[in-house]
Amino acid sequence: MKVKVMYFARYRELLGIDAERLEGDFKVLDDVRQALAGKGGHYAVLAEQNLMCARNEELCRLDEPLEEGDEIAFFPPVTGG
Repeated sequence: MKVKVMYFARYRELLGIDAERLEGDFKVLDDVRQALAGKGGHYAVLAEQNLMCARNEELCRLDEPLEEGDEIAFFPPVTGG
């Protein structure tokens, strides 16, 4: 399955990229997160337990099922002031 992964805020800054395309045996969004975090280095930030995610521009949970061509976004929790 091929998906597009986009990174926002601190994640984009740490990884130095806005987005990338991945191919793998992904069933749910957490499969993508684990594959990326498993790369190590700066990707390890995606192992954070409180990260937020979206599938096709809709907020979702990590157990969200995926389909071919989905667009996934990861971003840190938003805080207000």
